[in-house]
Amino acid sequence: MNKPDYAAAQKNRKNKLISEIETLIREVKRNDVPVCAEVIKKSFMTVADEFGFTMKNAPGFTAFAATEDKLYWQMDNEPRRMYVYDLEGIVCGCYSLLMQDNNECEINYLAVLPEYRHQGIGKQLLEHAYETAEKQGCKLVNIGIVEENKQLRNWYEKSGAVHTGTRKYEFFPFTCGYMVKEL
Repeated sequence: MNKPDYAAAQKNRKNKLISEIETLIREVKRNDVPVCAEVIKKSFMTVADEFGFTMKNAPGFTAFAATEDKLYWQMDNEPRRMYVYDLEGIVCGCYSLLMQDNNECEINYLAVLPEYRHQGIGKQLLEHAYETAEKQGCKLVNIGIVEENKQLRNWYEKSGAVHTGTRKYEFFPFTCGYMVKEL
């Protein structure tokens, strides 16, 4: 009698899940940029509200700085891949992956609209980012966070990211935290 191949079954389940995710996560098209800018602003605004960031004390914070013009410029001028989570025609999440030197990349704008949170969308976007980075030859994914946001740091740590340090900039009312995920 043959033993069940649990490893193969697990791999088949993972491949099926990835296939389902890919039908929801797709590369950004130019006409998606205005919606992406809104998703990013609304998503990061909850962090701004929670920690007291305003246009006056943190004009460079993502909730205030992610404009359509900036996203178009990044799309056209940087080695950056952008993706959206499209749920039945509603873009409810997104992220971008900036290719860097030395087989590294950086996740930016990982965002899920507040009303779609706690459904696994962020986790799917993050896993997609890691897989996309690996397919692009990246060995290390860099992640920047608001250091004071302990919940976000814990979330990334659960995905295998490791905290590597902090830096305080005078133009931000918060400390920037840095994390990496080895692929």
